[in-house]
Amino acid sequence: MAPVETSSPETEHHEDGGKAAGEVTRSYWRWHKDDFFPEPSFASWGAYRRALGATPARLRDRFAGRSTDAAELGALRRRSENEMRRCLTWWDLTWFGFGSVIGAGIFVLTGQEAHDHAGPAIVLSYVASGLSAMLSVFCYTEFAVEIPVAGGSFAYLRVELGDVAAFIAAANLILESIIGTAAVARSWTSYLASLINKPASALRIHAPALVDGYNELDPIAVGVILVTASLAMLSSKGTSRVNWVASAVHVVVIGFVIVAGFLHADPSNLKPFMPHGVPGVFRAAAIVYFAYGGFDNIATMAEETKNPSRDIPLGLLGSMSAITAIYCVMALVLSMMQPYTAIDTSAAYSVAFTKVGMHWAQYVVALGALKGMTTVLLVGALGQARYTTHIARSHIIPPVFALVHPRTGTPVHATALIAAASACIALFSSLDVLSSLLSVSTLFIFMMMATALLVRRYYLRGVTTRAHAQRFVALLVLIIASSVGIAAYWGTSPERWHGYVVLVPAWAAGTLGIQLLVPAARAPKVWGVPLVPWLPSLSIATNLFLMGSLGKDAFIRFGVCTAIMLVYYVLVGLHATYDVAHGACAAGEEDSDDFAGADDGKNKVAAAADVEKADAADGGGR
Repeated sequence: MAPVETSSPETEHHEDGGKAAGEVTRSYWRWHKDDFFPEPSFASWGAYRRALGATPARLRDRFAGRSTDAAELGALRRRSENEMRRCLTWWDLTWFGFGSVIGAGIFVLTGQEAHDHAGPAIVLSYVASGLSAMLSVFCYTEFAVEIPVAGGSFAYLRVELGDVAAFIAAANLILESIIGTAAVARSWTSYLASLINKPASALRIHAPALVDGYNELDPIAVGVILVTASLAMLSSKGTSRVNWVASAVHVVVIGFVIVAGFLHADPSNLKPFMPHGVPGVFRAAAIVYFAYGGFDNIATMAEETKNPSRDIPLGLLGSMSAITAIYCVMALVLSMMQPYTAIDTSAAYSVAFTKVGMHWAQYVVALGALKGMTTVLLVGALGQARYTTHIARSHIIPPVFALVHPRTGTPVHATALIAAASACIALFSSLDVLSSLLSVSTLFIFMMMATALLVRRYYLRGVTTRAHAQRFVALLVLIIASSVGIAAYWGTSPERWHGYVVLVPAWAAGTLGIQLLVPAARAPKVWGVPLVPWLPSLSIATNLFLMGSLGKDAFIRFGVCTAIMLVYYVLVGLHATYDVAHGACAAGEEDSDDFAGADDGKNKVAAAADVEKADAADGGGR
């Protein structure tokens, strides 16, 4: 039986975020070794060697361990020492959705994929990828309402799939945050150069002494990262106000593109509509899908939302529905302005307006892309820091990065960590070689989220019988295996259909089997994904399908990076989380186990009661 959660009187927090009497207040700025590695496994070299010797047993423990809703909402949050401020509403989240998702991708990817793969059917590519993104949005929304903490997918996977699965997600999330921020920041410099009629690299400093590919220094990108990170450190609400203004300007630019584009549209340019057939449409869908990326940042703001059960569905689903419609209309406009063969792959909208005599419009488009990238960096600085904060609360990375500043109510250390790492990369390179890796890792996390939702609905220790659990696991494996088969078959033989005759019915049989043969273990309290298990199962299939549309190099890089991440986990993260889970922390770490072991039925029931109390404290909306 795993030990239960406890709190020392010295560190107990009250409901209002205050601390119990008698607690010694420490400075927020702390750099002692024990602030980074407080766990007994790192107390000395001898202790570390003993911990390494126990690695196999500890791995078995962590594979079996699961967190609980109550632990994520209670014990882990207390490790930040100060509360994040509940200051955001559905209005803030909606605009955060626009700011986080609509960047330069729509201006770049649409022309590229319309020209190379889909033709005018690029509209269908955006529809397909938009529907797939919405399936993931549904899963994120249910989890964010039920477990409104800063950790997003990391916290949700800890509860349902365990420590190791959550670590893989955490490592990929941090890698995405750093590489993605660096890439967007360097693109910001390129678009600024185009806005003032300069070549893309004109504003960078050439350093001939450095290796090719890393010899164009970009101090502007570093400056943009530091400015947006500083805003995110100062105030979540203040960042939201800045995002409103910038996103509103971006929406005006998009409105101009749509209206002016339709005024110069020619319906005859839509023929031939699907020049490369259905395979071309789905190849393009796998690429333009990433124009929808960033919505998961909104789920990380649940901890700062006044009424999560109302505000998160409105903000997340509302913004993504509007964004999907905007993307489809913009794709249609571009397809009607020019024949797909004449679309410029690097500056599609600017060139299209130039061809119809609106030369000045290229500056409007560049301004819109620049504004879009600014809000992506701004909202990303917020969301990525909150992921990092909750990851640090679990001790997978040093817990000093979990601390919330007492005055600003924001995770300053976590924000600075991501900003510093991103700025170092952005100064030298955007690491374009890793861009396809980020695509695979994003889809992989979304697939795990859909799997976790099915686990949450159909499996609960102490409630689900052994026979039903075995049946559920077998059917879930069938769903995943058939989805992998569909993706692999598509990737190797896109023109053939025979394999789908077996694979698609197998996927449907697995999903139907869960619906008919496995009783639901729990129902959502307020808002839930509709048509379960079908929509989460479809999300698994679509994310794996889109992964199958990417090249093998992306999977090789994903495998190599995941292996490196697992080395870190075995050497550091495993032992830190094991110590915390078993209440063996150094002074100052008073929380006991935040995991439930093999016999945690009672803990789950207690967790459910604790979550109900947390729900009431969230604003009475549940």
